[in-house]
Order: sequence, then structure tokens, then C-alpha cells
Amino acid sequence: MNAYDTVPGPSGLTPPGVAVLMIDEQDVVTGWSPGARQLLGYDAEDVVGRLIGDLASGAPSPFRTLPMKQHNWAGDMQVRHHDGRILRLSVLGCRMAGHDGRPAWLLAASLLGQFPPLQDEDALRPRALERLKLLNDASTRIGSTLDVMRTAQELAEVAVPSLADWVNVDLVDTLLRGDEPGPFTGSVALRRVANQSIHEGAPEALRQTGEVDVYPAHSPAVRCMAAGRSVMGRVSDPATGAWLADDPARAASFRTHGFQSIMGVPVQARGMILGVTIFLRRTPQPFTDEDRLLAEELVARAAVCLDNARRFARERTAVLTLQRTLLPKRHPAQAAVETASRYLPASGESGLGGDWFDVIPLSGARVALVVGDVVGHGIGAAATMGQLRTAMRTLADIDLPPDELLTHLDDLVTHRAAEEDDARTDGADLGATCTYAVYDPVSRKCLMARAGHPPPALVTPDGTVELLELAAGPPLGVGNLPFECAELVVPEGSLLVFYTDGLLDLRHRPVNEGLELLQSALARRALSPELMCDSVIESLLPERPFDDVALLIARTRALNADQVAVLDVPADPAMVAFARSWASGQLDAWALGDQSFVTELVVSELVTNAIRYAHTPIQLRLIWERTLICEVSDASNSAPHMRRARLSDEGGRGLLLVAQLTQRWGTRQTRDGKTIWCEQFLPQEASAR
Repeated sequence: MNAYDTVPGPSGLTPPGVAVLMIDEQDVVTGWSPGARQLLGYDAEDVVGRLIGDLASGAPSPFRTLPMKQHNWAGDMQVRHHDGRILRLSVLGCRMAGHDGRPAWLLAASLLGQFPPLQDEDALRPRALERLKLLNDASTRIGSTLDVMRTAQELAEVAVPSLADWVNVDLVDTLLRGDEPGPFTGSVALRRVANQSIHEGAPEALRQTGEVDVYPAHSPAVRCMAAGRSVMGRVSDPATGAWLADDPARAASFRTHGFQSIMGVPVQARGMILGVTIFLRRTPQPFTDEDRLLAEELVARAAVCLDNARRFARERTAVLTLQRTLLPKRHPAQAAVETASRYLPASGESGLGGDWFDVIPLSGARVALVVGDVVGHGIGAAATMGQLRTAMRTLADIDLPPDELLTHLDDLVTHRAAEEDDARTDGADLGATCTYAVYDPVSRKCLMARAGHPPPALVTPDGTVELLELAAGPPLGVGNLPFECAELVVPEGSLLVFYTDGLLDLRHRPVNEGLELLQSALARRALSPELMCDSVIESLLPERPFDDVALLIARTRALNADQVAVLDVPADPAMVAFARSWASGQLDAWALGDQSFVTELVVSELVTNAIRYAHTPIQLRLIWERTLICEVSDASNSAPHMRRARLSDEGGRGLLLVAQLTQRWGTRQTRDGKTIWCEQFLPQEASAR
């Protein structure tokens, strides 16, 4: 029986390139596979019976270092090949019984890296240890974040000054913009993502980080990328000299800094060339094969991290684009409030969330103010945000009270969770928190309800800051729990402040501290909501917030008494003519006589319908602001529907007439009945504000 017959060989159990050996509890080699011979160059007869330490520098001694109950072991060892090369192996060990029944270790080793043979044993140890230290340093320092620039800079910092005097990392510009790189047959645009010099800050860089440079096909960078392997040589070589001759500025920089050797290593991950890393030396000693192997291993480790960072950046850009597309581009002009808003995307590696805000004009010169935060991060959260925002605008358009609107949204989230394929998903996993408020500039009343969201703040004109004590309510998606609506009278010129929890920076401070800082920031006098937004963001948030932040601030306005006219209408058909006359007189008082014809027709139709089909009390109201609003309220809950009348029908054309003569019309339910309203656009010179 051969000495290695007891160890699985490459045929069958052992993958190619894997060495399998067995050692006993005295660290003596008792088994040696054919794969071990192929990898290390030693025959079994030369190894079996010898100590593993005769082959390995710093070889493992698992029997002496591990508890007897431990049955698995993993580590690295450095082994001298038969031809003198130094191999760095990754080793997995498993405790088992040997031939004689005594404990033994079965070790499987695969190649991590190799270095050329050194001249003598004394030179081997310090240089090998230095390189192993550098590789270990790289494994802990490179890839600490999912930021492309930071990862590339970490690679450059590890390599200087241990391997080179200057390192720069350039990535393919089209790749960073989301396109796939093509064949490198001509000039290539590369974006500088890292510079590192033996001089702090790399002040002498020809290209600063973020700048794009075009490299010709015969440059070392493009030759390296096109071949997919490293290139190295002297600066004085003909190929490098021809490249520098075509670029006088770069040639002057090389002469100024005295660069004598150059090495290019492709940044390659998952079969794709991402860019190139250039190493430069000032010393006469050129780069060696040993340096090349070390640089390739450093770059290979960084390449995977760079590709992960690139993919994360691409997904983040897609989510941010979707997020900004779904958020309102600008706030609509309306008379109720003056608004300002901010959306700050998260800079952390958790990804972008689904924070949103909205300003929704409602009938009767009112306005709805919304801020919300979707559970989770990424494209899914952004898509959920878009669905909730669309649903909220639809529900707001039919003028539901805040508590009823949140109830409908809660049902929507619960139903969406039921449609998910994953049975473990419930509404809370897909849910959100939000605050919904409706402000009326005629009565100065504000109705609010919130669903698990941080409390809004009120800043009165005298500078008093108050966190509004609204019933918190459950987050959307919990289901079967009620929402409560609060009503308050807001002084004209007050600030209503709505925000998401990212503004409180809860990762670094408790909730109470965040709320106190918010109150302090709001207590500072600001000239406008825009300036107040800037002040709050600057006071509460770091430069790179960890979580998404949505902030909406609205300064309330109130309509003057002479901008609203009200007429109580008895249920008498004879009052229709009086209502028309009253409306015409009111328009004359507002200098809107040009609108009298349409307004009289609208008043006649709406008041006639209310007297004929509804119940008292009936009220006619005219509001003059940016538009002319006509409202007729009654005590009936039945809502009219517009239909197309047949030629033989005597009625049914009233609402169609109203819809044709005005720009907007609708119906909203109230506590005491309903209101039918319509709006007429006014010329700019005729608007009240």
C-alpha cells in the first residue's frame, strides 16, 4: 500500500488544484494525495514521516492549539514549493481517526498566492512576512464602505509606500454611468477615482478625483485593460515613451516627479474589466514579478469591493431617480398656505427609503398637507411610496376627512400585503407612517390625523413652538384599529411643520432629545418657510444623514372677510332669482362683473337643484381668491351624478352645463350633508392675491 492510498486523490473526491494530506497528533505527515504532489511538487515518499513544519513556515499545529472537542479548523499557511517558490495556502482541517485508531487531522489546502523564490532563507522570512502583513492589512482596510471613491482610495493607501511611490485608480467612465463597457480597441475615457502619493494629499496629481481623462490605445492603461493582464516596464521603454510623447503635460509631470518604473494592473471582477490601477516608482529598482503578483492580489481583492460598490451606487441612483420622479416637482399655487419642502436621501449603506411629502389643493380654497415614511428601503419602498401617494391624492380629491382617509389607506396596505406571494408578509412589513392635515383659510381651522408618525409642530407668530398632541394611531397596514382626528384653530401666519423620523437622527440620539433640538431650531425667527427649512436641516442633521429625511413647512394664510360672501337660501323656488341677483351684485362689488353671466347660470342651476331635490338648510357661498369659487350646501347626503340627457328629456342637463362653463367642479360630504362646488379661473389682474 502506498503512503497516500489512505487519502482521497484528485480522481473522485478531491477537486483539481486541492492538496489533501493527513497529520497525526505529533504533526507528522501520515498521508499525501496526488493533488498534494501536483500543488507542492513533493513525492509522497519524500514527505510521509516528516514533520509538517519541515515544509511549512509557521505551519499549523491544531492538536496543540485547539480544544480536544473542536472537530474543524481553518487557517492559512506558507509552504515552500519543491522548486523554491513560496506558496500561501488556505487550509481546512477536520479531526478524524487515523490508521491506528488514534486521532488525526485531514487537511485540504488550496492556493491563495505565490511568490518567486528568494535568494536565501534569511531573506525569505522578513520579506514574506512584510507581504503577508500587507495582504492582511488590505483585507481589513479595503471595502469598509459601499462607496466607489472610498474603496478605491483605500486600495491606493494600502499600496503606498509599501509597493509604490504613487498609485492612481481609474474606472471606465461609461461603466460608472450605467453602460456596459465595450472592447478596448481605441481610446478609452477613464474617470479618476483615487490618487495616493508618498506626499500627503497627492497635491501633484495631474488629474484630481472625479475628473475624466482619455487614454489612447497604446497607453499602458488601455493595453493592460485590452489584454486583461498586468503590464510593467521602465518609463524609458519605447512603448511608454511613445505614449508620453503624445501627452506633453503628462510627460512633464513624470519628469518633475522622477518616475522611472510603471506597472498597470486591470481592475477585473466577475469577468468584467472595470478599470485599471497604475503603480509608479521613483527608485531605480524596477517592479519585479514578485511585485506584480502582490499588486494583482491587492487589486483583485479591491475589484470585488469596487464592483459591489458600483452595483450599489447604480441601484441607489435608480431608486433616487424613481423617488424624485414620484415626489412633487413644485408646490401648486394656492391661497391657503405658503409652503417649502426638503427631501434629503440617505447616505448610509442601508439604502434609500420611501419618505414623501405632498401639498394637495382641495375645494373651497382648502389645502391638504401630507408627510409619510414607508417601511423598508430600495426600489420596493419607492414603489410603495408612489402607490400610497397616488391613492392619497385620489382619496383627498373626494374630500374624505383625515381619519377616514387614513382608514382607507390602511385597508389598501392590508390588501396589498394579502396579494404578496410570500405568506409571511403582513401589512406591517409593507406599511408606512404618515400625517395628513387639511387647512381651511376661511375658518382658519386645521383637521389632522396621524398613523404612527412623529407629531407635527406648530409655531405661532409670537415664536411659541408646540408639538401637537395628536392621537398617534397605528401605522398603516396594522389594520382593525381606529384613527382619531383632531381639530385646532391656527392663527394666521403660523408655521405648520411636518417631518419624517430621519430628521430626528434617531440613530445617534434618543427621540426626546431629537424633539427638543427640533423645538429649539423652530424657535429661531425666520423670514420664510424656505429659510426655516434650511435652518432646521442645518441644526439637526449631519452632513451625510443616515436615513431619508422629508420636511414640509407651511405658513398659514387667512382669507379676509370681504373675500367670502354667504347667503342662506329658503326652500322656495322664487329664491332662485334672488340668489342670481345677489351673486351678480357681489361680483360687481368685487369688480368681477365680467364673470356675472357664467356665475348667474351656475348659481341658478345649483340652487334650483338644492331646492328641488335636497333638504334645508341651504346655503350659497362665494369665495374670491385666485379663482372664483361657488358653493351650494344642503342637508342631503345624496350626491348628484352628471349624465348625458336624451333629446326627449326635459331635465338632466344642469350639471353638464355647470361642467362646461367652469374649469372644475365636484361634491364633498360634510357632517351635516354635502356641498356642490365649482371654480372659475380668473385673469391674473382679477385675482384677490
